[in-house]
Amino acid sequence: MPLRSHLLPSRRTLLRSAPFAPVFATALSGQNFADTKPKPQQLAWQDLEIGVLIHFGPNTFQDREWGDGTAAPSVFDPKQLDAEQWVLAAKAGGARYLVMVAKHHDGFCLWPSRHTDYSVKSSPWRGGKGDLVKEAEQACRKHGLKFGIYLSPWDRHEPAYKDDAKYDDYYDNQMRELCTRYGELVEIWLDGAGSEGHRYDFDRYARTIRTYQPNANIFADTGFLQYGDVRWVGNEDGYASEENWNVIDRLGYLRYRPVEADTPLRKRHWFWHPNDEKSLKSLGELAETHLKTVGRGAQLVLGLAPDDRGLMPESDALRLKEFGALLSDVYGKPLLGANTILRSGQPGFPAGGGQLMKDSSAVLDADSTRQFAAPASERSLDVIAQFGEPLRFDRVLLREWLGEGQTIAAYSVDAATDAASPSAWREIARGTTIGSKRIHVFPAIRATALRLRIQNSIGPVRLRGLQVYDGNSR
Repeated sequence: MPLRSHLLPSRRTLLRSAPFAPVFATALSGQNFADTKPKPQQLAWQDLEIGVLIHFGPNTFQDREWGDGTAAPSVFDPKQLDAEQWVLAAKAGGARYLVMVAKHHDGFCLWPSRHTDYSVKSSPWRGGKGDLVKEAEQACRKHGLKFGIYLSPWDRHEPAYKDDAKYDDYYDNQMRELCTRYGELVEIWLDGAGSEGHRYDFDRYARTIRTYQPNANIFADTGFLQYGDVRWVGNEDGYASEENWNVIDRLGYLRYRPVEADTPLRKRHWFWHPNDEKSLKSLGELAETHLKTVGRGAQLVLGLAPDDRGLMPESDALRLKEFGALLSDVYGKPLLGANTILRSGQPGFPAGGGQLMKDSSAVLDADSTRQFAAPASERSLDVIAQFGEPLRFDRVLLREWLGEGQTIAAYSVDAATDAASPSAWREIARGTTIGSKRIHVFPAIRATALRLRIQNSIGPVRLRGLQVYDGNSR
């Protein structure tokens, strides 16, 4: 179960108080927000944008969200389990990676662990010879999704949990199994639920992960693991803050830790429950969630729950397909193309002035990995896009090139029917951070030019995305 339900009060305080806005060099370390760079695997992970988190286990067969570790392994017996069907449903919904809950808080392992009998090897499923983590991993590889795992630190079944040191041995051994049996992992989830009164040797777990999966991104709550790679957004409702900095300050220690926003496809339910169709989120709710996560520079992770057959419910699979089609219809049709002229320069440069941007595809291609970099000394900048013909659009997409760090701190977007007339410009959006992606939606307009005004940056301005779309065209 993701973190919110059992956060310690101290961690709630950390989440509220951790400063995400940039400041000058941190006194304790001499670090600077603008100079704190991501690792290549963090950038690659951010470009995935959408993932899914699979909850499936004894709870599925007992109509429960929270297992207490007493369920007999015999209850786990899905008759039609098809991990490939899960992966195809996730992919249809736009997901590019899948995180499998290998062990939830009840302690039941979905792989045949050598360190406990409380696992699939003691169940009737596949005659006790199955390995669900392997089946999910192979299905992901087959269909082009990255694969990750979730291993709950909290374990309500394992007797060793009562002894911190013994449980550290147990947990680290299981982490080693998962890190060595299932190929390259894109993410490893360390949940904070149920951690009250227990001390974990997270340094040890992290060493194991770094040893066997050096390119995996470690997920954890901001106050839970300071040397993690990805941080929890702080809610399970599927939204990130409007101002969203990838760099956080942990008491003078700066880390590049982008946000992951997790939310279940069914309202407040991570596991499947019978007679629960009303909880399925609508297409409109999912579209709004996308705007408040991916559209604010955060990762969207949808919680999916196979049913007691071992299949993704037909209604869930259909909703994911609808969601993926909506994203493709809206964002698969960029309106600015080869006939768009891009110019950049100091704020307020006149029509026809500034510098002509010769390689405009580095900015207009929303999937570009290249960048447009302003002169290193400039902290403000205008970029004007002149269209070849009037365009109707209701949203603008911005991207910052983050390879050297996140810097943009304030911007606005204007549109005009006549770029040469100062009075023709009209502000249509404004914000603080851009980060990996920023999407603004507004009442549809027709215009012949767009102006992005970078008003403040804490370092050199680097862009990799400027595009407009018409969400009403589908």
